[in-house]
Amino acid sequence: MADASAAGPSADGRDILVDRTHPGVALVTLNRPDRLNALTSEMVARLYQLLETLGHDETCRAIVVTGAGRGFCAGDDLRDWHPPEWVPGGVGPFHLNMYQQKYVAQLVPRMRATPQPIIAAVNGPAAGAGYALALGADLRVASDSALFVDAFVKIGASGAEMGLSWLLQRIVGATRAAELVLTGRPVDGNEAADIGLVLATVPDEDVVDAAFTLADRIIENTPLGTWMGKATLWSNLEISSLEAAIDLESRTQVLGLGTEDGKEQLRAYREKRPARYTNN
Repeated sequence: MADASAAGPSADGRDILVDRTHPGVALVTLNRPDRLNALTSEMVARLYQLLETLGHDETCRAIVVTGAGRGFCAGDDLRDWHPPEWVPGGVGPFHLNMYQQKYVAQLVPRMRATPQPIIAAVNGPAAGAGYALALGADLRVASDSALFVDAFVKIGASGAEMGLSWLLQRIVGATRAAELVLTGRPVDGNEAADIGLVLATVPDEDVVDAAFTLADRIIENTPLGTWMGKATLWSNLEISSLEAAIDLESRTQVLGLGTEDGKEQLRAYREKRPARYTNN
C-alpha cells in the first residue's frame, strides 16, 4: 500500500507505512496489526522523524494517521518496549522511567507544532498512548469499531499521561473528562461522536475515506492560512485573554492576506475555479 522510506529503517522496514497516493495528503499507517499497532521505542523515534520530514514538505498539505488491521494503537508495547539507545547507562529505574516518559510524552506537542493539520482516522481500539495520539491530532473521525480506552489507570498509574488530561477536558469538557480519566471507562465510536470526542463515526471501511474527505476540504484553502489557523487554534487554548487572542488573530490575518496564495484564492473564488497555490 505504501512507501515506508520516509519513516526510516526498522527491523522489517514496515512498522510505519507512508502512502502519498491521495493528492496533497500523507496517509501514515501504524503497521503492527498483530500487536494492535502498539508502539515500540523505534516507532516513536520514526514518528518524530516523520513529522519533521512531512512538516518541511510543501507538497504535503494534510496528514492522516490510522492503524493497520483492527486497531488504531494499543499504546506503548509493554512486552517489546526497551529504552531508546540515547538513555544514559547506569541510571536507576526512576531516572530511566522519567527519560522514557518525557520522550514519549513530547510526541503530542510535536504533532501540535507540525504545520499541517493532522487527522486521526481511528479504526479500532485507541488505548493509553494511542488514545493520547488520537487526542493530539487536530481532528478525529472514528469507525464503528473504534474504542477509546484510558488504560493508564488500569495498570497502576494515574489516568493522565502525554497531555491527555489537558486535551480531554478541552475536547469533551471537565466533568466528562474527569469521569473518563478517573474510571478508565471505555468510549465506543458512537458515544465518541455524541460527546464531541470525534467529528463523526462511520462504517469501518469508510473511516480513512472520511478523513480524506475532510483533508480535501482543508486543502481548498491556502497553505499559510491553514498553518496559521492551526497554530492560532492551539495557541488560543492557552492564551490569557480575549484581547490577546484577537491580537494574534489579527496578525495572522494580515500575514495571510498579504501572500500571493491569498490573492490567488480570492481570484479563484471570483472566477469560480479551483485555486492554484504556489506557497508564495
